[in-house]
Amino acid sequence: MIWNPTMETMPKEQLRSLQDERLRDVVRRVYENVAFYRHKMQEKGITPMDIRGVCDIEKLPFTEKQDLRDNYPFGLFALPQSEIIRIHASSGTTGKPSVAGYTSGDIDRWAELMARAMYCAGVGKEDVVQVAYGYGLFTGGLGAHYGAERVGASVIPMSGGNTARQLMLMEDFGSTALCCTPSYALNLAEAMEQAGITLDRIKLKSGIFGAEPWTEDMRKHIEEKLGIDALNIYGLSEVMGPGVSMECMCKQGMHIWEDHFLPEVIGDKGESLPYGEQGDLTFTTLTKHGMPLLRYRTHDLCVLTDEPCPCGRTHVRMGRVMGRTDDMLIIRGVNVFPSQIEHALLQVQGIEPHYRIVVDRVGSLDTILVEVELSSWMMSDTVKGLEALEERIMNSLASHALIHAQVKLCQPGTLPRSEGKAKRVEDRRKF
Repeated sequence: MIWNPTMETMPKEQLRSLQDERLRDVVRRVYENVAFYRHKMQEKGITPMDIRGVCDIEKLPFTEKQDLRDNYPFGLFALPQSEIIRIHASSGTTGKPSVAGYTSGDIDRWAELMARAMYCAGVGKEDVVQVAYGYGLFTGGLGAHYGAERVGASVIPMSGGNTARQLMLMEDFGSTALCCTPSYALNLAEAMEQAGITLDRIKLKSGIFGAEPWTEDMRKHIEEKLGIDALNIYGLSEVMGPGVSMECMCKQGMHIWEDHFLPEVIGDKGESLPYGEQGDLTFTTLTKHGMPLLRYRTHDLCVLTDEPCPCGRTHVRMGRVMGRTDDMLIIRGVNVFPSQIEHALLQVQGIEPHYRIVVDRVGSLDTILVEVELSSWMMSDTVKGLEALEERIMNSLASHALIHAQVKLCQPGTLPRSEGKAKRVEDRRKF
């Protein structure tokens, strides 16, 4: 299923020509209307006339999250307030929130891209989409809502939380697609088991999961528990919201909608990296009018590929986000991401994919403790058996994540559950 064949299967040469045209336009608009970008470009000694197309992208300045905070709240808007019909913002957990402004045209384009995402997951007019992302300043709920309505599906605007009611309506309303974070999908699956709701009582076919990194092992676990195709979606409020890219049923990476976003992967020295190399995912918005961004560094680490996809879509694909540069933990000189620890845990039988990473410092030495829940069938095991399980977990962490960690086995259901983005790491070190 392809929602917009003209755009989604556009030949590479034609797509590049469209990107060139749109890049020239957005550079001109921000130079004329956003003082921040005009000053940045003047500092580099360039004007819009110097940008012929994508070949000149490296001449343009980067945009960082701090730039959004420094221009809080509306300093990066490219149009007067009278033309901004919607304002979203990030959570602001590390300071002032990052604000994004949308025109009516921006909202319409967002709905179009989310419709593409829904079609990637096989969602059409006959489907019932349960949106369990949060509604409000967070873009997740409304983004999924727009896409489902655009394809003509029925929408259940549940928002996050209230798990018992989620399950009741999922069964009673016959939901066929679920939109939420992967950690909350696991929470729902666990609650289903506890409530005695078997898979034959629900009609779910697919899940559209994002807003946090998750592993291939987690996908398999969710698919088994819920009996669905679990698909990865990517987005961020500053760039648009969910739907910047979406996985198709081939499950070989997320298609970035290149007619609207120009992606790059940036290396440690600020250089553009070739396809296949991991780096900092960076976007230039090509069609946003309310708040366009040039070379916005997401600090999400991933790889891009332009290898043909069996689905027929021609847009470049991004691999799973392996972590964020600012989520990276440095433990005794070893760089490790929570996703690596998750992968290591899911190689071990006898535990559930609910875990917490506690990092601390004793004297001058960093320590790491991984708390993980036992599977219910392991509760009756002997002390010797549990000690052997701890050793298998520690060996897996050493092998897959290259860390030596303490392991604490917890009873089922005792670690905190998430109704949104999971908080996996508790860093108690004082820097």
